[in-house]
Amino acid sequence: MAATKSSLGALTLGAIGVVYGDIGTSVLYAVKEVFGAGHVPFTPDNVYGILSIFFWTLTMIVSLKYVTLVLRADNNGEGGLVAMLALASQSVKDKPKLRRLLLLVGIFGTCLFYGDGVITPAISVLSAVEGVEVVSPAFKEYVVPLTLMILFGLFALQKRGTSGIGKFFGPITVAWFACIAWLGVVQILTHPSILWAISPHHAIRFIWQSPMTTFIMLGAVVLAVTGAEALYADMGHFGKNPIRVAWFAVVMPALTLNYFGQGALLLSNPAAVKNPFFMMAPEWALVPLVGLATMATVIASQAMISGAFSVTKQVIQLGYLPRLQVKHTSVKDTGQIYLPFVNWGLFVAIVMAVVMFRSSSNLASAYGIAVCTDMLITTILTFFVIRYSWNYPLTLCLAATGFFMVIDLAFWSSNLLKLVDGGWFPLMIGGAVFTLMTTWKDGRRLLNEKLKADAIDLPGFLESVFVSPPVRVDGTAVFLTAESGTVPNAMLHNLKHNKVLHQHNVFVTVRNHEVPWIGLDKRIEIESLGHDCWQVMVHYGFKNDTDIPKALEHIKGRGCEFEPMTTSYFLSRDIVTPKIGGGMAHWREKLFSQMHHNASAAAEFLKLPNNAVVELGSKIEI
Repeated sequence: MAATKSSLGALTLGAIGVVYGDIGTSVLYAVKEVFGAGHVPFTPDNVYGILSIFFWTLTMIVSLKYVTLVLRADNNGEGGLVAMLALASQSVKDKPKLRRLLLLVGIFGTCLFYGDGVITPAISVLSAVEGVEVVSPAFKEYVVPLTLMILFGLFALQKRGTSGIGKFFGPITVAWFACIAWLGVVQILTHPSILWAISPHHAIRFIWQSPMTTFIMLGAVVLAVTGAEALYADMGHFGKNPIRVAWFAVVMPALTLNYFGQGALLLSNPAAVKNPFFMMAPEWALVPLVGLATMATVIASQAMISGAFSVTKQVIQLGYLPRLQVKHTSVKDTGQIYLPFVNWGLFVAIVMAVVMFRSSSNLASAYGIAVCTDMLITTILTFFVIRYSWNYPLTLCLAATGFFMVIDLAFWSSNLLKLVDGGWFPLMIGGAVFTLMTTWKDGRRLLNEKLKADAIDLPGFLESVFVSPPVRVDGTAVFLTAESGTVPNAMLHNLKHNKVLHQHNVFVTVRNHEVPWIGLDKRIEIESLGHDCWQVMVHYGFKNDTDIPKALEHIKGRGCEFEPMTTSYFLSRDIVTPKIGGGMAHWREKLFSQMHHNASAAAEFLKLPNNAVVELGSKIEI
């Protein structure tokens, strides 16, 4: 029992550090944006009403929707939009048209994650560094350069992994939540009556009296719940219980105290609206608070960057992106990965965001629309999971998800008003990634159809070859092929040019599935084709690490003796050439051709030994 408690405590600490960094740093800018936009007349009643809206937004979206409902929709213990997408698509696999539509919607939501991944580090670090303006207005010109320096340092460190500094995330973030709670309590003690804002009647009265103002203001209120998706996305790392305990015991109380403290400050000093968070602090604490806020925002950014690496790897496994270079930064934790292309691509986009928008207030206009669209998509996918996978009654499913759908639509519609002021930026990023993903998926389908049309049946081909067999040489040849049961191009080229056949021949096809994990007991299927030839199917989930030599070790003792030292791997390196009038628009075919050309080497992705790989190329028109 003691070990269980200790484990729960350690996981809860980790969850506070990784899961709640984004939502925990929202206190830096959320209240400022609501009052600073000038839409809300500054009166005590309005302060009470808005704080009440903040509290009940956190309660309904985070506590009820994510912590209570969505965390239940785990995919073999894993969470996140990709896991939810796989779960939803599996639940309607007998409805192919609906399944295709859900896949498209879910992938679009995943693409918007990258837009969010650009805005979150930019607005978080920028809002923290802006605290130096409160120390002295003379520092204003240094805010953007200092922000860019901090972000460059963060991205430059990614290749070293986070295992070394990760252990400090939890304690630093706990210190952050303790600090913001303390700042809130100090201000609340000057106006204890502000706690009455917890009553929903203040929110209802504000909405009733100013419905249009409320609607416009929701675009800023949503800043308080950005990061809620991380609760679900990181479920596989920490589990449901630690995430729930962290929320109700630490995060929710600290956020509530700080928001109410900012409200109390505004009642005492309306001029503090220019930066209520930092103006809560006594003068002696300003510089340490800026330092702590910067560390907290860097941690929040780190969680988003790590999430981008993880999501990209999953999307590659699902077949929506070409192979990219994946480096493991920890020998203990296989989840700690580094993708150089994603890392520096994100950094370039973040630099663009910081330089273009130049302040957290301007960035707030860009923030929210991607988050709200993802929240809406999560609600839609959740309906299909609880209806078709859990088989709950239709009325209950409509009531549960319909309630959250109305809330999500209200926030989403409000954020559409910010489209011209900056909301276009994350949508542009998401749209560009969506174009790449769908082009890659459609291109791969066309390529496979072309290969299948030209394919030769493998069993029949082997029978004809062994009527008058070529010279057999010692060792094992492993031929990687996209389609099971067909002759790999690499084998045809090998027979044509080298006129030899290995003593043992293994034809390997990799199958990626819409589940997070596939255990070692289900990793391999093997079928004898005669003449010391075998067909092997290797199965992976979208979170498994692809490692062909390691997988093939499991065929030992099943009729095929696999010796790594005498094995050669044969790959087909197809060169794709677009043609006018093909299966896609010509510009998409050219894009696919370029993506196919620039994909990282299959040998590296499949973890094949460099000194045992033979690549044979062929040209294919699509």
